[in-house]
Amino acid sequence: MSQTAYINSAILSWSRQRAGLSQEQVAKGLMVKLEKLKEWEDGQSLPSFNQAQKWAALVHVPFGYLFLSTPPPEQLPLPDLRTVGGVFPDKPSLNLMDTVRDVLRKQDWYLEYLQDHERSALSFVGSFSIRSPIKEVVADIRRVLGVTSSFARMSYEDYVRALVSGAEEAGILVMRSGVALGNTHRKLDVSEFRGFAVSHPMAPVVFINSADAPTARLFTLMHELAHIWIGSTGVSDGSSQGARQEEAFCNAVAGEFLAPEDDFRAHWNSALHWEENLAPLAGRFRVSTLVIARRARDLGHISSEQYGAYYRRVLQEYRDKGGSGGDYYRVAAIRNSTRLSKAVLAEAQSGRILLRDAGKLLGVQPAKLKTYGMKLSA
Repeated sequence: MSQTAYINSAILSWSRQRAGLSQEQVAKGLMVKLEKLKEWEDGQSLPSFNQAQKWAALVHVPFGYLFLSTPPPEQLPLPDLRTVGGVFPDKPSLNLMDTVRDVLRKQDWYLEYLQDHERSALSFVGSFSIRSPIKEVVADIRRVLGVTSSFARMSYEDYVRALVSGAEEAGILVMRSGVALGNTHRKLDVSEFRGFAVSHPMAPVVFINSADAPTARLFTLMHELAHIWIGSTGVSDGSSQGARQEEAFCNAVAGEFLAPEDDFRAHWNSALHWEENLAPLAGRFRVSTLVIARRARDLGHISSEQYGAYYRRVLQEYRDKGGSGGDYYRVAAIRNSTRLSKAVLAEAQSGRILLRDAGKLLGVQPAKLKTYGMKLSA
């Protein structure tokens, strides 16, 4: 007979609710009757040791948590810059918490790596403030990312790749994922956050929520990069209504970078229905029609309601398409940042870290690390 686990029934309920799961979902996952699970949560009976271990795995908590007398205090490890209608949102989800923790863990490793290799600080991090002229910030971002006149001839996809590559070459880790910890069953909620930035003089990081429509991610990328330039750390939702001052500033920088105001106003045709302006301007600025719609909203050409409806339509079209998860190695590089991946693989190849530890850090099976490295070098 399996050993009984003398856990705290109140912690069972807390851990399940924290994971956003119903009693029915947990009962199904553990393959026990719903009545039995309710008895556990009510303290009328106790699960076996094996059942308690499965519970912990299912709700994503350390097994030891189930024996605590009270739930541990938890808060977002980064400043929360999100607002909805001018007020702070509910407490962050488990998926957001775990995503932030994972990114910080990777940043800590990378920072130690840089210090071991005696790398110096990056001069552009925190080189401006929210009182700086927006056009000066935009000009400096263009300089650091290596944006040249040749970018004007790029397709939208190549333009995005070039900006990400420029940011990484400058020393910024760019991580993008639509799920928590590489688990496809733990999808990130775009209504909760669009991205976040972790400003650091040596190891700055930006994270983009890939659950968002692809055409919206470019704006998020530039918004988060703006945070790095003003030395600001925090989680963003991309909102313009009731946004904090630094969020409003980063929105303005992203908008000016992608579609400069003077040029935009000169080519916006008020005689047309506003949606008829989107495609021509998108082609002119090498961005998506969604970015143009957002810029039109920010510059007062359309209302927030019009933009909101258009954004929801684009997001729904993206979700309706579905599609596969893509190439394993390509997804890993996007999730981890190419720069971090190459550093970790170099350390593993030299024997300074174990393949097991490298695989754990990157979320890549150790047996696939060699192929991963070859793909990155191709």
